[in-house]
Amino acid sequence: MIRDLVTIRRPLAGFAAIGTMWGAFAAQVPVIKAQVGASDAEWGMVLSLSAVGLLAALVLAVRLERAAGALALPAAAVAMAAFFLVPAASGGLALAAGGLFLVAVGSGVTDVLSNARLSEIEARTGRSLMNLGHAGFSLSYAASALVTGAAREAGLGPVQVFALVGMVVLGLAASARAPVEAAGPDAGLTRLPRGIALLCGGLCLLAFQIEGSVEQWSALHIERTLGGGAAEGAFGPAMLGLTMGAGRLGGQAATRLAAPMAVAAAAGILVAAGALIAAAAPTIPAAYAGFALIGFGVSVIGPLAIAEAGRRAPPGARTGAVATVAVIGFAGFFVGPPLMGLLSEAASLRWAIAMLGGLGLGCAAFAATLGRQSGTSQSAP
Repeated sequence: MIRDLVTIRRPLAGFAAIGTMWGAFAAQVPVIKAQVGASDAEWGMVLSLSAVGLLAALVLAVRLERAAGALALPAAAVAMAAFFLVPAASGGLALAAGGLFLVAVGSGVTDVLSNARLSEIEARTGRSLMNLGHAGFSLSYAASALVTGAAREAGLGPVQVFALVGMVVLGLAASARAPVEAAGPDAGLTRLPRGIALLCGGLCLLAFQIEGSVEQWSALHIERTLGGGAAEGAFGPAMLGLTMGAGRLGGQAATRLAAPMAVAAAAGILVAAGALIAAAAPTIPAAYAGFALIGFGVSVIGPLAIAEAGRRAPPGARTGAVATVAVIGFAGFFVGPPLMGLLSEAASLRWAIAMLGGLGLGCAAFAATLGRQSGTSQSAP
């Protein structure tokens, strides 16, 4: 494990930077949402509109890599940290939407480049390392959410919090300079079989939709539905991050004992059980238990789908392949929370969280199908 961590230390710094910023954001959703005066449905729509930034990230990640080489990942991480200050300082929906668009661009580019660098290391070493890299995101996310909850209790506002965590990201960016794999004859082309690309992307979409929904709404569920305080609310997304980190470390070992897609299918069933427990929870500890099960389950699904895409791409074209699948998945971070808002307003937040159980079963179905088809040849797009 220590050897693997040393091997992936540069892309790991990129994942940690993303987790640090999003953990701070998730723990401040209640205060930022109130600051812009948004209803549940309006806040969901703001998050949905910002998803357009993911399309820009798909193009910019490849171009930034070609222009900046090893400096591309540090530059993307610094820009992402700066962009988070915009929604933090906004006082209305329009500015918040524009800020979250920039956040989507910066976060998306950083994530694509981190995944691409890690995929190259997997190809070079022949080791499964994607879950370990994504564990860096989860553990950083959890730590940042906990610290942010304490900062909220101490009276710090969103701008102050993001300025402080941004300094941490600057340090991580300094160590994220990673060499780029030499371009091959298929560079810039995805070259994935159509069925594999769609299944990997769809699996990522469902997994990240679940993850993003819990990140953005768990604090509100604990504070509003169950009457928790700011620190108790912040522990909801922190619990997700902690269990996702543990799940990904466990997934690192599980994929050496079972087929990756079999692991992903079992994880989807675990997500479904956790969502039902969190939705029906009569107390805060019961909600924590449900979110913990969701975290354990969803933790391995997205990384395994991205790893499959990177493994099947030719040398020099992994950034394009990873970007295609990852950006489809990233959309889940922005599709899920708006749907949660609409369902919460139409029915209740409990019913919205219960809906995540259905998505977990969808993950299991996608993973089972991908496991059957990943070994078959399919025509390229």
